[in-house]
Amino acid sequence: MNETPEKEASESADPPEAAAAPAAEDSTAPAADQPAQQTVEQVLGSVHTSNFPDILRELNACVLVSTYQAGKLVILRPDGNSINTHFRTFNRPMGMAADRQRLMLGAMMEIAEFRNMPDVAKRLHDPPVHDAVYMARRGHITGHIDIHEMAWDGDGAIWFINTLFSCLCTLDTKSSFVPRWRPKFVSHYAPEDRCHLNGLAMRNGIARYVTALGETNTHEGWRANKRNGGLIIDVTTNRVITRGLSMPHSPRWYDNKLWVLESGRGALCTVDVKTGERTDVARVPGFCRGLDFVGPVAFIGLSQLRGTTPFTDIPITDDNSDRLSGVWVVHIGTGKTIAFLKFTGGVQEIFAVQAVPGVLFPEIVHEGELLATAYALPDKALREVAVAAPREVQTDAPPTPGVGYAGPAAVDDGTASA
Repeated sequence: MNETPEKEASESADPPEAAAAPAAEDSTAPAADQPAQQTVEQVLGSVHTSNFPDILRELNACVLVSTYQAGKLVILRPDGNSINTHFRTFNRPMGMAADRQRLMLGAMMEIAEFRNMPDVAKRLHDPPVHDAVYMARRGHITGHIDIHEMAWDGDGAIWFINTLFSCLCTLDTKSSFVPRWRPKFVSHYAPEDRCHLNGLAMRNGIARYVTALGETNTHEGWRANKRNGGLIIDVTTNRVITRGLSMPHSPRWYDNKLWVLESGRGALCTVDVKTGERTDVARVPGFCRGLDFVGPVAFIGLSQLRGTTPFTDIPITDDNSDRLSGVWVVHIGTGKTIAFLKFTGGVQEIFAVQAVPGVLFPEIVHEGELLATAYALPDKALREVAVAAPREVQTDAPPTPGVGYAGPAAVDDGTASA
């Protein structure tokens, strides 16, 4: 794997999806006294090192990126010598969890669930180019809880950080959310963002480590000491593992180590879970938030810090003027940046970064005709489905059910799709 960043490649916005961006939707010519409308590249453009596509192919993975600020879920997909940046629009997308079969995405007021139906790929392109198609299956309305990170446990249940209520939650069929744990210094549940609980790490299938920006118990009390008030807590023991962090995010248990992004310093760190000692592994040129690993590589999200953000009174504001937004690729053995993708347009703040091993070129479908006409059935029911061949229907006759849709085919997860 090449550890030397190459020269920046060309703009890589995916034109069909980029056209759906708010700044590019209106094709009406601007008035003479109005500024010219931004192009797709200006809104959703990016540049990347030329080795980024090969790194993804070598790792056999794509990368998903959520940006609540731009209202997009972005898929970074290798496409020849370029990274194809594929944009899907959601209402404030934040935390997510994804693998080859499933995708969960936390948005403004809901958690959306998707399932991979790969046989739908043949309806998207001929010949098929997608190796996964995540179709929307259901949505759970949580209300506005400022949802942050999420992950599946060993039994397949989703756990997520409810930042507004300062707690760790799961779901049931009737509640907005089910509180399962909160820091011992938070006295009660209240929609007050008391400590800015934000990050979640699973260990051996159990929700184990969380990050917070302050050890505080008042309405947005964490804001008073953003510079070094952060901490990591062991959920199973309620023990604070380490304090004094500068805006920690994205804790992860990987390679038998606890990793964390110290966002306020732009640092990827490891933490000794017994002593709390922190060790810098790498530094990156931005406010880092969103972390995942594949093999020897860490994918790290970087965000710009705008003048209006509350996250400005931190060390990186003082000593890093070249703050960027994008995804940085770091070799965890050497701490060197080996590749990056930098957004050059409207994508300024990133929340989650999720690698999906085993998938290189996926699609996400959450609206439209394809969602209305693709069906998943259990294998047993599929064997009893008979699909009539398309035939000409008289114009004065009512439509015949079952006519004119593609025949179903089995998929890997025990269901079938048409």
